[in-house]
Amino acid sequence: MEALLLSSVSPFYNTPLKLKYNRTHFTAKPKLLSFHFSPLSTLSSFSSKPSKIFTTLSPSSQVSTEATEPPERELETNSQEEKFDWFSQWYPLIPVCDLDKRVPHAKKVLGLDVVVWWDRNENEWRVFADACPHRLAPLSEGRIDQWGRLQCPYHGWCFSGSGDCKFIPQAPPDGPPVHTSKKACAAVYPSAVQNGILWFWPDIAPQCKDIIKTKKPPHIPELDDPSFTKMFGSRDVPYGYEVLMENLMDPAHLTYAHYGMMRTRKPKVMLDREGGRPIKISFEKIDINGFIAKQDSESAKFLAPCVFVVYPELLENQENGSASSGGAEEKLEQRRVALIFICAPVSPGNSRVIWAFPRNFQIWIDKVVPRWIFHIGQNLILDSDLCLLHVEERKIMAVGPANWQKACFVPTKSDNLVVGFRMWLKKYSGGQFNWGGKFDATLPPTLPREQLMDRYWPHVVNCKSCNAAHKSLSALEVILQVVSVVSVGIVAATKQNAVSMATRATIVSFAVICFAASKWLSHFVYKTFHYHDYNHALRQV
Repeated sequence: MEALLLSSVSPFYNTPLKLKYNRTHFTAKPKLLSFHFSPLSTLSSFSSKPSKIFTTLSPSSQVSTEATEPPERELETNSQEEKFDWFSQWYPLIPVCDLDKRVPHAKKVLGLDVVVWWDRNENEWRVFADACPHRLAPLSEGRIDQWGRLQCPYHGWCFSGSGDCKFIPQAPPDGPPVHTSKKACAAVYPSAVQNGILWFWPDIAPQCKDIIKTKKPPHIPELDDPSFTKMFGSRDVPYGYEVLMENLMDPAHLTYAHYGMMRTRKPKVMLDREGGRPIKISFEKIDINGFIAKQDSESAKFLAPCVFVVYPELLENQENGSASSGGAEEKLEQRRVALIFICAPVSPGNSRVIWAFPRNFQIWIDKVVPRWIFHIGQNLILDSDLCLLHVEERKIMAVGPANWQKACFVPTKSDNLVVGFRMWLKKYSGGQFNWGGKFDATLPPTLPREQLMDRYWPHVVNCKSCNAAHKSLSALEVILQVVSVVSVGIVAATKQNAVSMATRATIVSFAVICFAASKWLSHFVYKTFHYHDYNHALRQV
C-alpha cells in the first residue's frame, strides 16, 4: 500500500523510512484522519467489541502459520442481518483538477454511463445520464453552448443544469411548447464535490434529489488542509472492484509484486532476495460500514464501499541499528502522511482507483515538480501486478466468489486483511459486488497484453498533467525530426565552397543529434504514456 506513496516521494526523499505503530491510533480518535458521514458516523457507529466474524483472524503474541478458517456458523446465523445497499452510496467519478470546464466528459461507474459537465450559470459540476431523451444519443459527445447549456450533438436539444430541456430546434416557435414536457428532460444524478473529488449518487429518483442534506460523501480533512500536499492520480484497471480492494489491503505482496520500486522494512535475516517477512494483522472494529484494522506497524480503515486509508508514522531508519537522537526523532514525529485510495466499480472486470497521499513535509516538491513526473512511477507500480490480478480474477470467478475461502489457501496472518474484506463482502453482499441485475457474472474477454496494460486510455486522456505532457513531448519529437531533415537539406543544397568543412560537419552532427534525440523521445513517450511491459523474472535492482 505504501508503494504508490513512496514512488512519488522516494526520488526526492532519500532518507530510508520505517513505519512505527502508534497505539493511540486505536485507543482514541485517530489524530491523522477523521471521516464523517451524515447522518451515520461510519467510525463511531462501530461496535465497541471486536466482531465475532474476525475472532479467528486476531493474531496471537507470536506469528502463527496455522490456517485461518472461515467462521461459517457465524455467517449462517447472521444471514438475516442487514445487507449492504450498493446503490444507496456516494461514488467517486474523477478529481476535479482533471476536468475541463469547456467540454462534457463521459464516465462510467456501476455500469452507468454518465456525462459530467460544468454548469457555468450555477457554478456547479453536473452529472447527467449520458443519453439524450430524444433518441438516446450520448450527451458526452455534445458541447456546452454560448448560454451555458448542454447541447446534444445529434439534433441540438439543449438542457439546463436542472435537466430541463430549454430548446428543441425542430419544434416550431408558434407551436406547442414540447420542450416543457417531462419526457424531454435529461436524467440528473445528485452530485457533490468533496475534497477535490466529484462524487455522484447513482439514483435519479425524486426523493434522492437532496440526498446531500442527509448523507454526504466521505470527508477527509487532510485533503482540505493547506498544510498538507494534495496531488491526485487516477486510473482505470482491467480487473474488478473486489480484486482491486483486496490488493490494496495486501501488504505482503509489496516486496514481491513491486520489487525494487519502494523502500520496505527488511527482516533481520534476509531469507530471499526480496526480504519478505511475517506481518501481524488484527481487526479492531467491524460493521456494515466497514472496519478498522491494525496491520503490523500501521493502521488502516475501510469505509465501505469506496475508501481505504492507511496512515503510517514515518521515522528515520538507522542503518547501523542505533537509536535516533531525541531532536531528530521529535522532528520526524511531526511529519504526517496518509495513503488514501478511493475505488469505484466500473463494470464487471473493470474498476477505477483514485489515489492521494497528503503529507505535511517537503510540500515544495509538489509545487516544483509537475504531476506527470510522479505518475510515471505510480503507473509502473500499477503495471507490475496488473496482469496477474487480471488472471487471478478469472480464476476466482471460475470457482465462484462465494467459494473464495475454500479455493484460496491463506495460512498466515499477513493475509488477514484480505480475508477480512472477503468475509465482510460475503456477510453483507453474498461474496461479491451486487450490480442490481444490470450484469451477469460474465467477465469481458482478455485483451492482448499491450492493450491490457495500455496507459493512454485508462489514465493519460483523463489526467490533465499527463495529457499535456504527452502532447508537448510528441510535438517536440516532431520538431526534432523536422530540424534534423532541414539541417541535412541545408548541407545538401549548399555549394561545397560556400561553407567550410567544419561548418558542414557541425550542421550534420547537429542533425544526427536531433534525429537521435527524436528517436529516444519517441521511445520515452511510448513507454511513459502508452505501454511499458513488466517482466518479474527479469526484474533487477
